[in-house]
Amino acid sequence: MAVNQVKAGAALNYVIIGLNALTGLLYTPFMLRCLGQNEYGLYSLVASVIAYLTLLDFGFGSAITRFAAKIRATGTKQDEWRLYGMFMTAYCVIGILITIAGFILYSNTDRMFDRTMTPQELHQARIMMALMVGNLALTFPFSIFGSIINSYERFIFTKIISIVRIILSTLVLVCVLLAGYKAIGLIIVQTFFSLSVLVANAVYCFKRLKIKIEFNNYNYSLLKEISIYSFWNFLGAIIERIYWGTGQFVLGIYNSTIAVAIFSLGITLMNIYMSMSSSLNSVLLPRLTKLTTQKGTEEEISNIFIRTGRLQFSILSLILSGFAIFGKPFILLWGGSGYHDTYYVTLIFFIALLCPLIQNVGLSILWARGQQKFRTLVFLAIAAISLIAQILISKTYGPIGCAMVVGCSLFAGQWIVMNIYYYKRQHLNIPKFWKEIGKMTIVPLGMILIWSQIVGFLTLDTWIRLSIIISIFMILYVWLYYKFSMNSYERNLIISPIHSVIRRFFQK
Repeated sequence: MAVNQVKAGAALNYVIIGLNALTGLLYTPFMLRCLGQNEYGLYSLVASVIAYLTLLDFGFGSAITRFAAKIRATGTKQDEWRLYGMFMTAYCVIGILITIAGFILYSNTDRMFDRTMTPQELHQARIMMALMVGNLALTFPFSIFGSIINSYERFIFTKIISIVRIILSTLVLVCVLLAGYKAIGLIIVQTFFSLSVLVANAVYCFKRLKIKIEFNNYNYSLLKEISIYSFWNFLGAIIERIYWGTGQFVLGIYNSTIAVAIFSLGITLMNIYMSMSSSLNSVLLPRLTKLTTQKGTEEEISNIFIRTGRLQFSILSLILSGFAIFGKPFILLWGGSGYHDTYYVTLIFFIALLCPLIQNVGLSILWARGQQKFRTLVFLAIAAISLIAQILISKTYGPIGCAMVVGCSLFAGQWIVMNIYYYKRQHLNIPKFWKEIGKMTIVPLGMILIWSQIVGFLTLDTWIRLSIIISIFMILYVWLYYKFSMNSYERNLIISPIHSVIRRFFQK
């Protein structure tokens, strides 16, 4: 049963990634036009501020899944129930801390944003902030149930719930916008669906998994072990939040809600870009983990590092090349004329993220070896420098300036420091890695140079025209890439499934 759950969960995860990308591309432009640039910027700003409160999770989320599964394998049911009680107590305390921190943010809304917002916008911001804080405070105590379900490897239930939520919430949000409601209406709908999922998870745990929660005889030595494990997750979450959350916050204080909207739209596209890489990595990760834990040779680990990087580059280079060429007309049609600068913000993100995304399997190697400390500390320092730099330049250079700071931080941390560390300390064959990637860049670079000139002579002011030209580009790109950039292993990954389908068709 567990194997079927894992396989089905993995398949459903791809469905979720596809749905999130599809709804992001289709729903976002509709929302932009319904809200308007100022209100979308305000909505994104408040959401980014409240997102800082999620750091109060302290990294416990993944710890629940790991230690619950561990106790079920080595302990008694009584130990398991007490573990849940310990986490529930911790999360209730976190819920109280979030309420207090949220009240402080709510009380200081005017002080933070009065330089860039009108009195009406400040009033809306306070209402949205109160709603989001209330949602988050209720979410934390109930979030334990989703982690428990994962620890039981009941992935099918959680993935189906996620799929239903994405579809239903998007449909309801569209109806709410059509009815004339704005950002506050969106937050109310999102809060309803968020709490509904949490209640569904709780019911499943008590009714189907038959769990109990006991609030006595806590294992404090285990709590210490959990805290040490969670600490590095907590630091990682801080880094992610500084990288991708401070831009909106800083722009909201020192620039305008329009600047926040431009930057936030770039973040939306960046998340879709990142999901294309993580989906491939999740398929290859089990083999890598097994290899590292069984103390595979350095050459074996380097080879899978390089092989995975090549596969990820194949996907990301197509997206990056296509966006570099067609990004401007796409943004104008998708977001509107007011989002012209989003093209440059997004392009900076795409280029800066290319290295960390094609090397994200390196993080898995560090976790498998228990050597993630160096990376976490380096990125914490770089993220702090990034925050200071964004504050200094946001008023003058706006969203593009903030994006440049984030891009330079990623370049310093991922392209330079981590590659040196991987080579010197982890003994990965980084020179060979970049030699292999270098061979694959000929087609993408050539296509960008040639097609940028072609697009300059075309008028791509409708979705039909843009879609036709992009389709021609993709067909030519894939053919050239397959012929000149892929090796025999990568070509076989494409050909084998096609041959299998053809054989089955003719056997019938």
